[in-house]
Amino acid sequence: MNMQVLDATRDPVGGYKVDVGRGERIGRVSSEWFSRPADERYLSLSELARSVRDRADRSRTRVVESALIHVEANRNNPERLALILPGTDAAVAPTHWS
Repeated sequence: MNMQVLDATRDPVGGYKVDVGRGERIGRVSSEWFSRPADERYLSLSELARSVRDRADRSRTRVVESALIHVEANRNNPERLALILPGTDAAVAPTHWS
C-alpha cells in the first residue's frame, strides 16, 4: 500500500500550499456552473454561505394536517394543479424539499 503524508503547515503569508499536479480535472463541474442562472453562480465560499444564510432566514416551517390541504385544478390548464393550505386563499408553490 502506497501512503503519502502531506505537510499541512500554513504558508507564512496566510494560505495553504496547493499541489496543482494532484487531483483531476472534471469538465462537467465547469459546465454545471456555467449552466446555472446568474443568481446561483458563486465566486467564493463566503458568497455561497451568505446566500444560504439569507435563504434560511426567509424560510419558514408550518405543520398542516394533510386532510386540510386542497388541490385545485383549472379547466383551462388541467395539468397545472394548485395546493391551497388552510387559512389562505393563495396557492403555495412547494419545493422538491416539501
